[in-house]
Amino acid sequence: MTTAIEVQGLTKQYAGCTVVDDVSFMVEQGEIFGIIGPNGAGKTTTVECIEGLRSPDSGRISVLGLNPGRDRAELRERLGVQLQDAELPARLQVGEALRLYSSFYAAPRDWRPLMETLGLAAKEKTQFGKLSGGQRQRLSIALALVGQPEVVVLDELTTGLDPQARRDTWALMEGVRERGTTIVLVTHFMEEAERLCDRIAVIDSGRIVALDTPAALASGAEAGQRIMFRPDRRLDEAELLALPAVRGVQRRGDQVTVTGTGAVLNAVTTLLAGRGIVPCQLRVDQATLEDAFVALTGRHQDETTGSQESSDVR
Repeated sequence: MTTAIEVQGLTKQYAGCTVVDDVSFMVEQGEIFGIIGPNGAGKTTTVECIEGLRSPDSGRISVLGLNPGRDRAELRERLGVQLQDAELPARLQVGEALRLYSSFYAAPRDWRPLMETLGLAAKEKTQFGKLSGGQRQRLSIALALVGQPEVVVLDELTTGLDPQARRDTWALMEGVRERGTTIVLVTHFMEEAERLCDRIAVIDSGRIVALDTPAALASGAEAGQRIMFRPDRRLDEAELLALPAVRGVQRRGDQVTVTGTGAVLNAVTTLLAGRGIVPCQLRVDQATLEDAFVALTGRHQDETTGSQESSDVR
């Protein structure tokens, strides 16, 4: 496959604080590459260097064979960007903004169907200053896509969107990728990353701590499998803990939760059957990307969503 983006040894500091620390990765043409991590981990600074909005202190970046800093004018025709906090003149109408941005490109896509797809058709004559947060987000996505870019960078793609609009946007992104567009997606929604991304880089404290497919990251999470059930008679938890595949056993009221890996489900159900115990309301959960996120960063997803990365530590 052809490499669309190559980042080697990227380092960036603010006021003596290293925000991005020797980050390296490659994005293949036509893939959706995700970047996740806690607030302040360096995600936004990393993509802003890729976009040419910030200059790295050291390291090398190539986007479609171009240097984002040196070749900014040429790259602008081929790179679409949805910023985390985008602002337009308050009186600029939605249709005017899309028409204006279309004029910047030699071969833009028809902005009217794009406006329709993103649920903005009824807002064509609405001024930017009167749009809701979700509507501004959808307009920002439309502006990033209107030039039919070869690479598009999306920072917090669906923040502020309701569940239906979020799923509609996901479907749009899948269609964009099917046309061969390379997508870099910064997100704190684990479900979004699992659904859309071919590979994901987990960044923590300015460094990449893991890079793999969503499935591989989840399978490597310490949580493994979780088995939840209510035994219909007394159960000795020590017997469960003695099973090689079991890592832990918790009891809340009459519900028992067993965590483990490998053949833990078979081991637990075999033990229960041998003791004549029926596991009522049995449920099995596989490890998720969020489990991997917690294992890798030590933070839960909701701890990363309360505030955006600040302007000086991003």
